[in-house]
Amino acid sequence: MSMGAYDEAEHERRERKNSEVDASFDDERDEYEGSVEYEGGDSAEELLDQFKEIKSS
Repeated sequence: MSMGAYDEAEHERRERKNSEVDASFDDERDEYEGSVEYEGGDSAEELLDQFKEIKSS
């Protein structure tokens, strides 16, 4: 069989595999604790000016 030729047995095997449902995983969500901090002080104009400066270098 040449490379890329249709293999019906492989197609059927993949269809069976994809149709199975794995219900063995834990259905509860993980809980995470913590905080997120970010700095957003630059205005859009300042960021565009900085981008243009970097691009022209």
